[in-house]
Amino acid sequence: MEDNNKEKRKIPNLVPSKGPKFNIYWVYGIIAVILIGLQFFPFTKASKLISFEQVNQDMLQSEDVQKLVVVNKEYVEVFIKPDRLQLEKYKEVATTNFNTVNPGPHYRFKILSVDDFTRKLGEAETAIKVVNPAYHPIEVYPENRTDWFNAVGWLLPILLLVAIWLFIMRRMTGGVGGPGGQIFNFGKSKATLFDKGTKVNITFADVAGLDEAKTEVMEIVDFLKNPKKYTSLGGKIPKGALLIGPPGTGKTLIAKAVAGEAQVPFFSISGSDFVELFVGIGASRVRDLFKQAREKAPCIIFIDEIDAIGRARGRNVIQGGNDERENTLNQLLVEMDGFGTDSGVIILAATNRPDVLDTALLRPGRFDRQISIDKPDLVGREQIFKVHSKSIKVQKDLDMKKLAAQTPGFAGADIANVCNEAALIAARKGKKEVDMSDFQDAIDRVIGGLEKKNKIISQDEKKIVAYHEAGHAICGWFLEHADPLVKVSIIPRGVAALGYAQYMPKEQFLYTTEQLFDSICMTLGGRVAEDLVFGKISTGAQNDLERITKLSYAMVTIYGMNDKIGNLSYYDPQNEYGFQKPYSDETAKMIDEEVRALVDRAYVHTKKLLTEKRHELEVLAVELLKKEILFQQDLERLIGKRPFEVKHVPELETPVVEEESEVAASTVNENKEEVVVENTGNIQPRIA
Repeated sequence: MEDNNKEKRKIPNLVPSKGPKFNIYWVYGIIAVILIGLQFFPFTKASKLISFEQVNQDMLQSEDVQKLVVVNKEYVEVFIKPDRLQLEKYKEVATTNFNTVNPGPHYRFKILSVDDFTRKLGEAETAIKVVNPAYHPIEVYPENRTDWFNAVGWLLPILLLVAIWLFIMRRMTGGVGGPGGQIFNFGKSKATLFDKGTKVNITFADVAGLDEAKTEVMEIVDFLKNPKKYTSLGGKIPKGALLIGPPGTGKTLIAKAVAGEAQVPFFSISGSDFVELFVGIGASRVRDLFKQAREKAPCIIFIDEIDAIGRARGRNVIQGGNDERENTLNQLLVEMDGFGTDSGVIILAATNRPDVLDTALLRPGRFDRQISIDKPDLVGREQIFKVHSKSIKVQKDLDMKKLAAQTPGFAGADIANVCNEAALIAARKGKKEVDMSDFQDAIDRVIGGLEKKNKIISQDEKKIVAYHEAGHAICGWFLEHADPLVKVSIIPRGVAALGYAQYMPKEQFLYTTEQLFDSICMTLGGRVAEDLVFGKISTGAQNDLERITKLSYAMVTIYGMNDKIGNLSYYDPQNEYGFQKPYSDETAKMIDEEVRALVDRAYVHTKKLLTEKRHELEVLAVELLKKEILFQQDLERLIGKRPFEVKHVPELETPVVEEESEVAASTVNENKEEVVVENTGNIQPRIA
């Protein structure tokens, strides 16, 4: 019963929804509808316009008129006696639009002047007295009247247009300047405030695999809770902390945890919220944000994706193009550490592009700490799997360490995606719990893409893909410094991938020349196998050639791994050289020649290896055509154990995907296969 209640609390649809809130615009709308309705559907019928002669002949002579009203000396309204309205000739004016008795006026006629009307009425009454001496003269009432209804009729459209214009302007100013909708709110900050009483469900317990980053951020939170602990020794808390790391590693998650743990006012805003079409709005919003923060000090301001306003000034200047952004940045610099800066406001910011930020923003006194949040290691991934598996029903004996070993290079967002995909796959199969096979299918789904069961390929193409993948597998198996193979498949996946091989890269940061050379050879294995077996090549190696080219140029131009180029690096992450190359045309020619020579040498080495292992290549290709999927155990059974001592790789471990494309198209998750160049000089050639 308790579990059911917990499940109900998790399902948002079971929470009773609140009704719509009252809005003053409803009242305005109802009044407008009523006025418009009265224009088109009046309560009483309009009096019928006739001539005086008709009134005299049909009504005065028969003594049916109750009274006459002279309106504004322009026309006369005729009221018929109630008992005479029942006559057939008054049928059309006897009732209102709602089928009630019409009180009148029933008819009206125009007059030239009051004197003319008096003369005609006297003549008519004289004629009536001849027939009926007891006739009493009809009562005539003069009346000056203002026709407000008609005035509203032509004023109403104007009023409606004005109301619509005011409504649109209020909405526009509310969207640009924040809440309130006033025209002077353009420069107001759009930051979301989480005050002391606001409940934020994310805490540091939900952040896994980022122990060092949590320690530094928790120190800031502890200072806000216990400032005397630090100030008693003369210490000062850092004014700002910049969270730096690749996408999906948990920068925003840490900020949410700070909001949940700090118990102080927390302002959250995106860097793009400062950018507007209007000149000066960004700087005004920065001033307003810090003004609010000082009023609620001590507090924390979190700026997500700060590179939107913090780009280095003076770079790639376009006339008039950078002024507004630079003004916003200048104001931010002044507010963080200017002449009149107050204490008690701590700035947290996050970005995955620290290389583009202005140096004045990164100096001590503004962002004193730069907290690096990298992709988690084996222990970190295991902790992240444990956190995300709490929200799904998994088997009790599920080995999280094995899952962590199968996902090297995965960020926290990738692991969350794997857990979600595993739950969906298990639900699709009708299971009550998520087991290891579901997680393995989810990892394949995230890395290689969706399995294309209905994609029909010819036997010739299937044979080419089988030998291509077998070539990758043989190279990975018999090259000493290559990553050990985990799984090879010729089942189509993703957009255009007809097959893929998965390897287990080591958890390392430094790579030697021999390791990178073997990596190039292993990537060339598919192309060489096609050339060796069929005597021709296909477009399936397009993704392989991209990775080889990037890795080869990195070895020659960045890491100084070439004898002719020497110990030089032309790496330019901040684009300091602009469109100019930092070397001459002769050097560029030499670089191209050395890269081509390196790839040719790797091609010859790979071809020699596959020629020697031709029998093993045939065995793997034939087995692939039969089973379509081979694992590490299958390779050990078919071609023997790997001749190098390596730590056993758990079954179905996944990272690097060598994908084959039937056309020259990029593979799925290309960003996980590119050469990743770090500022420290390390290279990660195959990150899955």
